[in-house]
Amino acid sequence: MTPEQKIKWAILLQAAVWAKEPAPEVTAENVDDLYEALVEADNHWDARNEIRSSGVETNLPSEFSRHYESEAVAARMPDGSWVGWTYWYGGGKHGEPNAIDWMEDAYDLNCTEEEKMVVVRTFTKAE
Repeated sequence: MTPEQKIKWAILLQAAVWAKEPAPEVTAENVDDLYEALVEADNHWDARNEIRSSGVETNLPSEFSRHYESEAVAARMPDGSWVGWTYWYGGGKHGEPNAIDWMEDAYDLNCTEEEKMVVVRTFTKAE
């Protein structure tokens, strides 16, 4: 599957959860048709925006625009792989960053996770 298809798959699954319906059987051959059916039913917006906003910052370089702020973000897809995209935001009161097509420029990522122990110190004044 392409990165864009993986995002469509995640959107389909999120929409099914919210509709309390069984998740569709998704393959590389049918994901585009299933997503198009969701769009035609106009039931994709909330799930699409949820996935778009759910990414974790990757600290990779992101695209630039003089009208919007951007971050490179990623999310784990239903098949366990990671996909990254540019999360656009800002733009002032007339801005529409979520109107920018972010899925077509998505890309596959490698992710290495490492568990670390962290010491947190909290201080208070002694009485």
